[in-house]
Amino acid sequence: MDRAEFDKFADEYRALHARHLVISGESPEYFAEYKMSDLAAEYRMRKGAAAASPSVLDFGAGIGTSIPFLRKHFPDCALTCIDVSIRSLEIGANRFRDAAFLLFDGKTVPCAEESFDMAYAACVFHHIDHAEHVPLLRELCRVLVTGGLLAVFEHNPFNPLSVKAVRGCPFDDNARLIAARSMYERIREAGFRSADIRYRMFFPHLLRAFRPLERWMTWLPVGAQYYVLATK
Repeated sequence: MDRAEFDKFADEYRALHARHLVISGESPEYFAEYKMSDLAAEYRMRKGAAAASPSVLDFGAGIGTSIPFLRKHFPDCALTCIDVSIRSLEIGANRFRDAAFLLFDGKTVPCAEESFDMAYAACVFHHIDHAEHVPLLRELCRVLVTGGLLAVFEHNPFNPLSVKAVRGCPFDDNARLIAARSMYERIREAGFRSADIRYRMFFPHLLRAFRPLERWMTWLPVGAQYYVLATK
C-alpha cells in the first residue's frame, strides 16, 4: 500500500478497523492495549521496574491508536511517531499533543543514530514489500541504542481467523502476511543480536475467561497474532 492509499483511509481508519475485527468480538483498542501491555512488561523485565521514561519510536504509527496505551504504561516516555501517510500524521498530531509526528519517506527513519531505547511496529510490515523488510529493520536497528528493544507485531498467517479478517479489510487489500519465523530471520539478518517469538491472541471474546492461560502459550504457533522481540 502506498502513501496515497493510506491517506485515503486515514479519516475512516478506526471505523474500518473495527468492522473487520467483528469476528474477534473485540475493538481496535483491545488489540492496541495488549500490545503495549506486553511491550511494557518485556521492557521492564530487561531494564528493571525503574525504567519508566524510555525514548520510544512508533514505526508506522498511523493515527496514533497505540498512544493512549503506551502512555498508560510509560506516562513520561519521549514518543516519536513516524508514518508515510501525511493525513494520518495530521490526525494523530491533532489527537495527541504530547508526541512528535514525523513524515517517513519509506526508506530512511528521520532520526539520528541511537535515538531510542525502544521501538515497535504494530501490524505494519505486512503492508510493506517483503524485499524492503531487512533494509527497514536495519534502519530501526540504527536508531536504537545498544541494548535497545524492538517489537514487531504481526498477524499470524497460520491462523485461519486472522487470514479471514485481513482478507475482509479494505486497507489490507495489498497486504502479504509474514510467518513468524520469516520475520525472526529478517530481524537477525538486519543486525539484532538476539530475538524471540511470542504468539498471542488465542481466545476470542466468547472464550475470554481462558485468556489468563495465554502467558503459558506464547510458544504455540496458532495464536491470531505474534510478535518478535529483538535486542540490538
